[in-house]
Amino acid sequence: MMMKKSFKNLALAFLTIPLAFSCGQRENKQATNNEVLDTVKQCYTSSFEGDSATLNLLIIDSNKVEGKLVINYAEKPKNDGIVRGEFKGDTLFVDYSFKIGEGTTEFSNPLALLKQNNDLKLGVGQIETLFGRSYFVKNKPISFEKGKFNFVRTECK
Repeated sequence: MMMKKSFKNLALAFLTIPLAFSCGQRENKQATNNEVLDTVKQCYTSSFEGDSATLNLLIIDSNKVEGKLVINYAEKPKNDGIVRGEFKGDTLFVDYSFKIGEGTTEFSNPLALLKQNNDLKLGVGQIETLFGRSYFVKNKPISFEKGKFNFVRTECK
């Protein structure tokens, strides 16, 4: 008799563990949804010697970034694509996947933008490609003085 009671208690304990775990998971999912709501939209424009650019960003959880970058060149077809990355300190590192003009081929380059007050300054650095993916070369400085685009924060449309 005592054995049956212990078995029932043990079975009951095993049945409540998954229930408790699933309730905890729902709470985590709700927290995740709340974090997604912590999204800020920021828009920027820049121009340099006849070229212009617009950068629209969604900043998620204060450091993850997704957005759109369009660069209109005076003498060449435009670059139109998306950026994805994150802030590391005061520098935004993104992968820029874009198409040139009306082309269908997609290109990808890393970009680094230094946050200065409310603006973002595009940097220039040495890039290497490894296994089909481009990266900034480690231990080589990125120059934010040589970059031609200084993105000024504007009102989002």
